[in-house]
Amino acid sequence: MKPEIFKISQIAPGQSVICIIGSDHVPERLALSKSEKEFAQKQLQAKGKYVYLNSYNKFTYLIRLKEEASHYKTREKLRKTSYSLRDQIKANNLSDLVITSEDVYNGAIEDFVEGFLLSIYSFEKYKTIREEDARQKYPSKLLLYGDIDDSAVKWLHDLTDAVYFTRDLINEPVNHLNATALAREIKKIGDLAGFNVEVLTKGKIEALKMGGLLAVNKGSVDPPVFCILEWHPDNCLNKKPIILVGKGVVYDTGGLNLKTGDYMAGMNGDMAGAAVVTGVLYTMAMAGIPLHIIGLVPSTDNRPGGNAYLQGDIITMHNKLTVEVGNTDAEGRLILADAISYSSKYSPELIIDIATLTGSAAMTFGNQAIAVMTNANRKYIKLLDESGNEVYERIAELPLWDEYGDLLKSDIADLKNIGGREAGAITAGKFLERFAEFPLIHLDIAGTEMLKKDDSYRLKNGAGSGLRLLSTFLRKVAANYKEKK
Repeated sequence: MKPEIFKISQIAPGQSVICIIGSDHVPERLALSKSEKEFAQKQLQAKGKYVYLNSYNKFTYLIRLKEEASHYKTREKLRKTSYSLRDQIKANNLSDLVITSEDVYNGAIEDFVEGFLLSIYSFEKYKTIREEDARQKYPSKLLLYGDIDDSAVKWLHDLTDAVYFTRDLINEPVNHLNATALAREIKKIGDLAGFNVEVLTKGKIEALKMGGLLAVNKGSVDPPVFCILEWHPDNCLNKKPIILVGKGVVYDTGGLNLKTGDYMAGMNGDMAGAAVVTGVLYTMAMAGIPLHIIGLVPSTDNRPGGNAYLQGDIITMHNKLTVEVGNTDAEGRLILADAISYSSKYSPELIIDIATLTGSAAMTFGNQAIAVMTNANRKYIKLLDESGNEVYERIAELPLWDEYGDLLKSDIADLKNIGGREAGAITAGKFLERFAEFPLIHLDIAGTEMLKKDDSYRLKNGAGSGLRLLSTFLRKVAANYKEKK
């Protein structure tokens, strides 16, 4: 369970406190004894990072924050510090914990709390035997003391809620979350947050002639779904919607080009893009962001059973382009392409797709950056880059030069779904661009999503990569609209 967040007007005697400080001075309001204060100051001068005090009736943590050359790196250092303290705070078995600050930047409290909440997430739904003492728990309440805006607390609450259920969706095994079950969960989240969800089943998908989604689904015993999520408030500022497209492959075996070795492990998370899009819509609706936003989620599993699609098959896509299948493990781009071409009916301002798409992106940037390819106006990339630094889900851009499109040429169809070993992440993006009639930003989260070990508060398995990035980006888009009015 995620702790509740409250603002408080004073710190009560005996309450355990985390205090973020900008100097070696120990604040008087912590009510430490003379010997405790002297000990803390010596430790701060010697270690310079953080000090822990056990005062019999309370625990006190002093975090000495030093500014980095770039402010966004200071913010990230504080989030990571919260992860470093996670296990020690848990061992203290506190029911509530005060977070406060002195002589540091505005927003430091929120940054620490964000990192802490993301650090303590766990997916234990299917555990019947607990390894740890059941009495030990994280604080059920985080009490924030300081000059904190109510809207900042609400944003923090809504955003971290979204990350939690996004991670839950990503971590679900496919025997509990096939495409149909994913659609049900998306509908529940829509009902909770107040955005509309329409679920198109196989008959409608066939009527729309979404050849990519239908082809990938041919090897499965479960039908595909296509979810349309819409947040359209009365006060929306944009005349044309922003479209978010999320890859919803609930399990990817590779199809008949079967994944070998340990490459199939974790492929229940190949629907992370779909989960992120759902989480972003939730955040927008809960925060009341005045933008018209539509999410499109094509979903299926990719298996080698039954009448599975084959290497060499020719597929007719939703927009009538024909595609030669060069590899059945390049399935994500096929279902995304149908969704991207479908988005043309809305005449959108911008299309953003997000997907665990290529090993090439992971090999290029590791787990440190989200690969970005785009033909959109640079103002969007500037905002996206700012947002990425702000939440430390950084982007790194790859080119979409015309020459890369030559690698997708087919002798027998309009194009192939793969372009060879070279520039694999770029040719995947170039493939998607062929189906976009409006400006496109393509985000490949293959390296930043399904982590094999914790990267600080970005936890192993489903990290929810891209959710905080896109939520912050859209919030900035709305703010820019307001400034122009």
